[in-house]
Amino acid sequence: MTTKAIIDPRDDVLGRSRVTDTPELEIFYGELAKRNAGAFWKRANAIEPWEPETRYRPTLWRYADMRAMCLRAIELVKAEEAGRRVVTLLNDSDAGREHTAVCGWLFSGMQAMRPGEITPAHKHTASAHRFIMEGKGAYTVVDGHPITLGANDYVLTPNGCWHDHGVDAEGEVSIWQDGLDIPLMNCLETNFYAVYDAPVQAATFPVNDLPQSYGGAGLRPEGIAAWDKPYSPVMVYRWDAVRDALRNLADVSEGSPFDGHMMRYANPLTGGWALQTMGAHMQRLPGGFCGKAHRHTGNVVYNVAGGHGYSLIGGQRFDWQRHDIFCVPAWTWHEHVNLDPVDEAFLFSFNDFPVMEALGVRIEEVFADNDGHQICAL
Repeated sequence: MTTKAIIDPRDDVLGRSRVTDTPELEIFYGELAKRNAGAFWKRANAIEPWEPETRYRPTLWRYADMRAMCLRAIELVKAEEAGRRVVTLLNDSDAGREHTAVCGWLFSGMQAMRPGEITPAHKHTASAHRFIMEGKGAYTVVDGHPITLGANDYVLTPNGCWHDHGVDAEGEVSIWQDGLDIPLMNCLETNFYAVYDAPVQAATFPVNDLPQSYGGAGLRPEGIAAWDKPYSPVMVYRWDAVRDALRNLADVSEGSPFDGHMMRYANPLTGGWALQTMGAHMQRLPGGFCGKAHRHTGNVVYNVAGGHGYSLIGGQRFDWQRHDIFCVPAWTWHEHVNLDPVDEAFLFSFNDFPVMEALGVRIEEVFADNDGHQICAL
């Protein structure tokens, strides 16, 4: 991130700091510093900028490269020694490395597991969710609920829930993307971590009981205990159903000029986000789609579920193909293009919008110039 070389002319208005330092003031500032204090007007314009100024950069991770790193990791590191054999995705910025963040308040990594391997059971304050990228036979157990996982499925691991993961012995090497709100929990100084008293949980419910009970479109089960958790009871959103829902939407709607046809992974009981601190979407870009630019508060991390194209992010072009991962920092102009003139493309994404909405600071703005399109800096 680069800093402004000149003072923003908007700062030269009534109500903004325009104090000229004098020798007497410099002495005064030194006296304040000795008392663990400071003069607000010295940094007022930086502390309260005219608009959000992200510390993060648009960054792209090629799946071919990161997949090779994950496979190398499972050769070099034993699963039982690592606990969680995750290759962390770090934003290309000082802030990303400092906070171990993929973008803003979000953490992400890629995890690979061989058939027969497990991630020992544990729980933490941070909420987590996962997007399955490849493999066969992957599963998770969340608070005793066993859930099978397939390619392009989206699965929840809500905060405070015991969970373990694994791949059946008859399965295939599986790779998925993890997303957690670890940077937010660490900033709030609320992160706890605990290890289960056994390597794995004993399943106390039938396999896939939650998605099969609550996953019916527009249907709510009767005759079972009422769901009283603050997160979605569906737990896993199957790719086939999500894809079909998007295609059905496309049959009756032109979609958004910015995002094509988009579906939220929602809590069916409330219509709200599936988790309290992180949201997720799947969007469909029809063949030849050329989206217009917009920006918003909140950070977004994308995973290409299918197709190929590019996104202009802050005027910089990022070409993508299947399972490449890229991020859009807060308040950064962005637009998406599907390069295939016929076939559709799909983008999975997760975000910190629920936090922005809970705090009343989710704001969106449309790019008004050049017919709604940025000028590429390349």
